[in-house]
Amino acid sequence: MNDTEFHRLADDFYQLLTEKVDPYEDDIEWEINGSVLELEFADRSKIIINRQEPLHQIWVATKFNGHHFEYKDGPWVDNREGGELLSFLSAAIEKQSGIKVDLSNA
Repeated sequence: MNDTEFHRLADDFYQLLTEKVDPYEDDIEWEINGSVLELEFADRSKIIINRQEPLHQIWVATKFNGHHFEYKDGPWVDNREGGELLSFLSAAIEKQSGIKVDLSNA
């Protein structure tokens, strides 16, 4: 993957994620600052999502753990545990905030 493709894929992911959390604006605030997307919840805890351009990865930090995701022929996949990014984030948001957000891209 080249840098242009990485940016397109990461942009698509950021757009999908922000569209999916927008309906929860009373419970989830989000902000993009450069390559970092922050989700903040009512208890002021955050999930930090960061593009790692040199590695062509997306890194996610929750209050419980951190994961690195690489694009693998369709989904972004955790390079340690093999889980898919959207499923991971959906579970992480629910665990951290109690809010169930459907992050399927359909």
